[in-house]
Amino acid sequence: MKRFTLNVFLVIMLLGLTTSCFNDDRDDNLVTTTEINDFVWKSMNIWYFWQQDVNDLADNRFSSDQEYIDYLNSFSSPRNLFNDLKFTEEDRFSWIVDDYNELLNSFQGVAKTNGVEFGIFTLEEGGTEVFGIVRYILPNTDASSKNIKRGDLFFSVDGNPLNIDNFFNLLFDGSDSYTLNMAEISGSEIVSNGIDIDLTKQEYTENPILIKKTIDVNGIKVGYLMYNSFTQNFDEQLNNAFGEFKANGISELVLDLRYNLGGNVDSAINISSMITGDFTGDLFLRQQWNDKLQALFSDASLNEYFVDKLIGNGATINSLNLNKVYVLAQGSSASASELVINSLDPYIDVIHIGKNTIGKNEFSITLFDIPECAFVLTNDCNGNPNPTHTWALQPLVGRNANAFGFLDYAEEGLIPDIIFPEDIANFGVLGEIDEPLFARAIQHITGNGRSAYNLPQIQYNIITSSKMQMPLSDNMYVIPKEDLFKSFITQ
Repeated sequence: MKRFTLNVFLVIMLLGLTTSCFNDDRDDNLVTTTEINDFVWKSMNIWYFWQQDVNDLADNRFSSDQEYIDYLNSFSSPRNLFNDLKFTEEDRFSWIVDDYNELLNSFQGVAKTNGVEFGIFTLEEGGTEVFGIVRYILPNTDASSKNIKRGDLFFSVDGNPLNIDNFFNLLFDGSDSYTLNMAEISGSEIVSNGIDIDLTKQEYTENPILIKKTIDVNGIKVGYLMYNSFTQNFDEQLNNAFGEFKANGISELVLDLRYNLGGNVDSAINISSMITGDFTGDLFLRQQWNDKLQALFSDASLNEYFVDKLIGNGATINSLNLNKVYVLAQGSSASASELVINSLDPYIDVIHIGKNTIGKNEFSITLFDIPECAFVLTNDCNGNPNPTHTWALQPLVGRNANAFGFLDYAEEGLIPDIIFPEDIANFGVLGEIDEPLFARAIQHITGNGRSAYNLPQIQYNIITSSKMQMPLSDNMYVIPKEDLFKSFITQ
């Protein structure tokens, strides 16, 4: 019997050979579950960060073609196989999609929404009653024309009270149109206020730059930027926003990432270089891949550096040359948001106000059924995804260390310098100087004694949010460098 090894497997993959799981008599427009499972296993065997920790992903797991085929056939769907291959002890964020078109749209900030970005909470840990809080309203959406705003509460949908068992189906897995039954705080309870808001979702491209403004506080010019996703096709607009800050002569910056779940690593490098400007060419991050890949990649392939030109279109970056930045971040701040905080920390003073972040330091890549390209779309490979299906993977493939080598914050997240959670009884208006988190940053900037706001009196526990249910969710994704990719497929 033939035993699979890494080199044999690469030859099979790169030459486009197939195992006997393929049905030579099948119609060209059909694809078997086994064929898709073959793509799932092979791509995970190469790229998955915990490949060396999953017995079923070992290079020598199968002693024959037939044993491999039988294994693939034991899973009724690609999703079942993918979930079985995940290293659940540490992996909270890898996922699979059956339509990569939706995924590709999400990279550009395109998704269906009614315009209400909200969080879902319980009033007590382990509680079963659920309520929602509006975090912000997206401009030019259905919700922007309705009587609904930040801080509003809802406790049922279409007359169905929300609970831990039904909220997902009612809000995320049902109709594109529904009615929110609004509520208010009465003492320590949340009760109906009799207001109903009808909403309809539509395809929408979100500009991640929700708010940018310059304010004058006691003669200090403070820039405020609410940035809600690291979406690279908006990096030019982001650079223009920093150009405005520079022209306005700001000396302090408050970067609001409280609802930013992450996105493109290149955008994280770009915005960090806009904040600083004094460290071009210095180490921003060093990637750590699985054991198999780490041994193949050169040091140059693993490092990313501060830049003075936009990664993307090469435009000159508008740098503020700051030696300090205030970052508003909490339990809805993840991945690329955490990367900015962690990678700036060795170079400038990063004052984190809010709560512990999610603790996601793993990055992902998108894997398509393109065996001749090692399952990755790059400019250096002319392959196209298998036209018979649209399955794709977004597995975690590595971690990022900062210039100090620090990368271990998965358990607790990044801990704030100033603990200051949001208060559901006083959300405030984003970008206004009396919004509690922004006000806390201004208080620190001016040194004007204690904050005027107390910590929340009503305790609550977050379950999820509308952004967490988007295709990319809390993701930090990269496109492998061409030299990194070549160093792998030429082995």
